[in-house]
Amino acid sequence: MLASQLNPVVRDRPPSASPDARNASEARVREAASRPTSDFLATAFEAYAGRIALVSSFGAEAAVLLHLAASIDPTIPVIFLDTGKLFGETLRYRETLIRHLGLSDVRSIAPDAGRVTAEDPTGTLWRDNPDRCCALRKVEPLARGLHGFDAWINVRKRSHGALRAALPFVEQDGSRVKLNPLAAWSAADVAAYFAAHGLPRHPLEADGYTSIGCLPCTDRAVPGEDIRAGRWRGREKTECGIHLSVAPTRGED
Repeated sequence: MLASQLNPVVRDRPPSASPDARNASEARVREAASRPTSDFLATAFEAYAGRIALVSSFGAEAAVLLHLAASIDPTIPVIFLDTGKLFGETLRYRETLIRHLGLSDVRSIAPDAGRVTAEDPTGTLWRDNPDRCCALRKVEPLARGLHGFDAWINVRKRSHGALRAALPFVEQDGSRVKLNPLAAWSAADVAAYFAAHGLPRHPLEADGYTSIGCLPCTDRAVPGEDIRAGRWRGREKTECGIHLSVAPTRGED
């Protein structure tokens, strides 16, 4: 699939389920959280059939979750936030993984062009107000991309540390459920999965980048640093904002 064939807009979806149906779906995924990762994902796909999406940055560890998902259903909607500030290597890696995994519904969501012009005319908002830059280029586009979905899947892990150290498998994210199927995976688990399945690596990993976001706010990590140490280097900021303001679902520890 070429970049021009990416889905730029969100397709029509079945209407959101009733509250009772959503509660039943949530109960199913909570019960499945202790199972092997592939079983957890398969249960989520069934429980939220037509109402679930996977959000991926196509970053350093993204291929693992994308491979697990594609092995179950390569038509799963994959939402990719094209912030306008990404590395060219990330955009090319996205194309590599789409072809390698046979993903058929990758949806590229861009920030609102008018708002970018109004709020970031010089392109330096990332430096002057990184929180607002992330809101403009990631948080707001993701809200658009997830409209109509009842659940979404992401790649976060407890091994990332900081706010992620106590990550549950299931979270409540406003009216949606957010699933973290790789929450308990270690860096060694990730490396072993890449090797076992012959998955291509992000090209920037070889240059010392262990966590890869937007180009201006991503630095190399030196040996011994946390995997996300290069993100927003020199600032207190550790998250872009799409994973903030959530609470565990009922029944989660």
